[in-house]
Amino acid sequence: MATVVDLFTYPVKGCAGTPLDSTHLTPAGLAHDRSFMVVSTDGVYRTQRRDPRLALVRPTISADGGRLTLASAERGSGDGGDGARGGDEARGGDEARGGDGVRGGDGVRGGDGVRGGEDELHLDVTTSAPRRDVDLFGATFQGIDQGEEAAAWLSDFLGVPSRLVRVPPEHDRKTDGLTPGTSGYADSSAVHLLSRASLTHLNARMAERGAPPLAMDRFRPNIVIDSRPGERQGEDWAAVPHAEDRIRRMTIGAADLGYAKLAVRCAVTLVDQEAGARGGPEPLRALAGYRRAAGGGVVFGVKFSVVRTGKLSVGDEVAVEEWGDAEA
Repeated sequence: MATVVDLFTYPVKGCAGTPLDSTHLTPAGLAHDRSFMVVSTDGVYRTQRRDPRLALVRPTISADGGRLTLASAERGSGDGGDGARGGDEARGGDEARGGDGVRGGDGVRGGDGVRGGEDELHLDVTTSAPRRDVDLFGATFQGIDQGEEAAAWLSDFLGVPSRLVRVPPEHDRKTDGLTPGTSGYADSSAVHLLSRASLTHLNARMAERGAPPLAMDRFRPNIVIDSRPGERQGEDWAAVPHAEDRIRRMTIGAADLGYAKLAVRCAVTLVDQEAGARGGPEPLRALAGYRRAAGGGVVFGVKFSVVRTGKLSVGDEVAVEEWGDAEA
């Protein structure tokens, strides 16, 4: 038996995640996940592959999506953020959670759409501004520019001219995989799921090579699952590394998800999410030894499409309705 032990949404693509107690699963994934994206002045997406300092930007967003806060972890302002990551909370542990569906308390908010000092930007989100073309992996989508204050804050923090765009309400992206779906500005499918057993197994393999363990946040999952306490022995599938690879249909809380594909890992996994800088060759070197995909690359975790929307909560049971053969 498996349960949900962590939920994370990433309001701004490439930036830090917000740990949640509960959320609504929309057709495009967890509420507000990757609904914003940092782009160059030419509209080309920025990710940690090229701009690892994105990891130090801690976004939080109001429940209705109308208010976005960007906080700098580097400048020491992240402690009071609206559910911003603090300490080990984003590392997949069983730490205490706050109220209102978001871990941690509600941080102090500044004025309307202006900087709250150099460390934070409080922004009223617009959906009525003109659309502009944005490039995501060579595909053209539309984005709503969020104005000069956001552009100035991000350009200053990242050290390169940047703009912030939001997914338009009319966004109608189609994602591929065994179960097609939609998503915002995610790399591909709407939901990324990973088990603690898989990470524990990877860390054990890296330890054999003398490498230190990695935190769950290296892999930026939306849903982390684990065995129920006291059920870690015997035939418990959630205790088996990479058992999630075989899930084809599952129900979590009030939502249904369908398997799309395995998650092919890239250089983002080399970025230390607390330092905002690349580390060594792990985990890609270790994964190359046992998780190579038939189509190329290495895989770790699973991408799912949303079949039925609904509420998700930490503690929800993962009920697998259909199994298949692992593709790696």
